[in-house]
Amino acid sequence: MSESAVATAASPVAAPPAPVEKKVAAKKASGSAGTKAKKPTAPPSHSPTQQMVDASIKNLKERGGSSLLAIKKYITATYKCDAQKLAPFIKKYLKSAVVNG
Repeated sequence: MSESAVATAASPVAAPPAPVEKKVAAKKASGSAGTKAKKPTAPPSHSPTQQMVDASIKNLKERGGSSLLAIKKYITATYKCDAQKLAPFIKKYLKSAVVNG
């Protein structure tokens, strides 16, 4: 009787590792399919930040230089985009433009 109990106990232990491998393979397949299904991003409807900032400084024609607020207002009015979202890019461009001359 102990031999039959050992045989039945051994067979359920061997069965679980097989489904685990199938689950891992299924996860890998679904993960790679998820990366291929990304939608391409649409290009922005406005000009690059560099062009917008250059145009705003030229068109504002202030003798002492244009303030950041004036540049943001000009970009918002002319290009119909949110200057608050572009603020870090405007600041970054102005700093690099000052360094490069």
